Amino acid sequence: MDSTRQSKIARLIQKELGDIFLKMTKETRGVLVSVSIVRVSPDLGIAKAYLSVFPSAKGEEIVETLNKNSKSIRFELGNRVRHQLRIIPELRFYIDDSLDYIENIDNLLK
Repeated sequence: MDSTRQSKIARLIQKELGDIFLKMTKETRGVLVSVSIVRVSPDLGIAKAYLSVFPSAKGEEIVETLNKNSKSIRFELGNRVRHQLRIIPELRFYIDDSLDYIENIDNLLK
């Protein structure tokens, strides 16, 4: 159960990470990364971002690269939200496989 503060911070981080990834994916053609959901820990120290990657075959590679570069992404995020947040949470990235799951269910039902 998330508090109101956690929800607000999660939405703010989701929006800003989406903008950061949009800027990054313009440089790399053919890959689309979107932030589907962000969950923030109760102490606001860790933010888990679930990413949807297209094409999904490159998902593992993209998430691994983002986790390696999480400090620079956190710095960029800190520059964007420095007036709203005092402490910028540590970022962890995961693949959101809910779309693949839904597609699998649809195929099974057919």
